Amino acid sequence: MISLWPLAAYAGFVLFLVAGVIVLSLVLGERHQGRAAGEPYESGIVSTGSAHVRLSSKYYLVAILFVLFDLEAVFIFAWAIAVAEIGWGGYCGLLVFVAILVVGLIYEWRQGALDWGRSRKATVRAREARLSSQK
Repeated sequence: MISLWPLAAYAGFVLFLVAGVIVLSLVLGERHQGRAAGEPYESGIVSTGSAHVRLSSKYYLVAILFVLFDLEAVFIFAWAIAVAEIGWGGYCGLLVFVAILVVGLIYEWRQGALDWGRSRKATVRAREARLSSQK
């Protein structure tokens, strides 16, 4: 059976360290209530407008897809380093891994996750709707 006391000791040390840093920050931290203390400061430029900007969900989707396919590179680099030790079994495993990623990419592409503009069908429908409303 694996002894878990080193993991518990490490977790306890980390929690103690984090709590200690937070308490020290509260005790030693500077407190001042100036007129501009609660305002954001951005390189000397006076901020205008709201910080809550509405962005398209496509930005987040592309970011998640980037992270997903960027992690693929990490696994492929690890495979490239250990290619001599893992042999043909590792090569076949890499081919299966890349094939699954390609299938996922094709699926995302067909679902329109990578399309930023309107599709051709949506453009035609919008044009037909505009023409029918003008009649």
